[in-house]
Amino acid sequence: MSEYILELRGITKIFPGVKALDNVHFQLKEGEIHALMGENGAGKSTFIKVITGVHEPEEGEIFLNGKKVVFKNPKEAQKMSIAAIYQHGTAYQHLSVTENIFMGHEELYKTGILNWKKMHADARKLLRELGSDIDPKTNMGHLTVAEQQIVEIAKAISTNARIIIMDEPTAALSKRECEQLYKITEKLRDDGCSIIFISHRFEDMYRLASRVTVFRDAKYIGTWGVNEISNDVLISKMVGREITQIYPKQKVDFGEEIFRVEGLSKVGYYKDVSFSLRKGEILAMTGLVGAGRTEVCHGIFGIETLDEGKIYLEGKEVKIKSPLDAMNAGIGYLPEDRQKQGLILDWSICDNITLATLEKFTKGTIINRKKERAKAKELAEMVKTKALSVFDKANSLSGGNQQKIIVAKLLNSDLKVVILDEPTKGVDVGAKAQIYEIMSKLAAQGYGVIMISSEMPEVLGMADTILVMKEGRVSKIFENASEVTQEQILEAAMNIG
Repeated sequence: MSEYILELRGITKIFPGVKALDNVHFQLKEGEIHALMGENGAGKSTFIKVITGVHEPEEGEIFLNGKKVVFKNPKEAQKMSIAAIYQHGTAYQHLSVTENIFMGHEELYKTGILNWKKMHADARKLLRELGSDIDPKTNMGHLTVAEQQIVEIAKAISTNARIIIMDEPTAALSKRECEQLYKITEKLRDDGCSIIFISHRFEDMYRLASRVTVFRDAKYIGTWGVNEISNDVLISKMVGREITQIYPKQKVDFGEEIFRVEGLSKVGYYKDVSFSLRKGEILAMTGLVGAGRTEVCHGIFGIETLDEGKIYLEGKEVKIKSPLDAMNAGIGYLPEDRQKQGLILDWSICDNITLATLEKFTKGTIINRKKERAKAKELAEMVKTKALSVFDKANSLSGGNQQKIIVAKLLNSDLKVVILDEPTKGVDVGAKAQIYEIMSKLAAQGYGVIMISSEMPEVLGMADTILVMKEGRVSKIFENASEVTQEQILEAAMNIG
């Protein structure tokens, strides 16, 4: 009997023009939570698809309990008790929870008719075992992201999966929701499941995993006990170099006030929000989930209308009723959900970068494509995008590189103030450092930067001023971020004392 429930040896997968996996190895023990980490583009997604039978490798072998197996399709992997829960959900939003759980392995009467009564009951039982009271008859589209994750886990259990791959399951969850997911994951392990937990978050690894494997540039770098490797060493293994300063903040002498808001209010969302911003300043807006940070910035950018309040740019009041008004005034916005709000995924890098500023490359009705491509290439290189060319589609890029394309799009506009909503959410540590570098350079060039963030190290590492929100109101503004602690921010967010 093998020591490992799952083992991959020398796996190589080639797509046209690229080696997605290059002689990688992986070993999973029974009843183990094993973290898999690496930058975006390291090969993790392809690795999942090899294990689940979506892709067949050109080279290498897969073993289950010491026996060699070959998966020609996902159904064969599922029959061998392997399931995957993906970062970007594969749920059918218009179907019920029950239908999603039993899709592809429905329970039938002997007559071949669907046994809805049993499926609803079994779905309810599975969800209760996971500590959830979700109604199985509810449509998936009505659930939160965290609830949909729980349904996906219930679906995996319903197929009797003993090996479960979780791909960035905490990326879109609040702290409380993460804790709930941790408990569910630990329960699965205690019940005998073996789990591959893919994440960019060190806290996930330390909270759950006993071992960690690192991929870099499609290659296997190594496997370590979680307690045997330091953060600094792990980062260097992931990115291939030491990041001695993850937060490369330049010291900037602030200029005059460039932006100010007074008494911004929207019924049911936020009330009487006021703050100012100087040239070269990075102001971080933070607080608990639901505090109203994003909603305030939607009001500033014209995505939602304000009920009350005034916005001033360079001392003059500006009226903003739409995002076009905001951009014409000199305000740019990088949205939290880059895939739905920031990019047209099946368009090229070039088209995404120049979309909002096509008039720069147009004479009459004719677009100067040569000029447009040259500018897109210049900006993509400026933000260090990893791509073969500006003709690559946005959906072919890693999360970090998609984020860089949106930043490049902002840089193509004539802006004075840039709003970045969770700019490093779901990107790897190397891409984070590059995004921070871009932010620091923007500030050094005299931009006013507003950063919405839930990550305390990021807030403390990059901000000059910290604005904390609670239940739609400004709880506290810390003028000197370098003297602030996480505890002080949390106290302000919870309004303690």
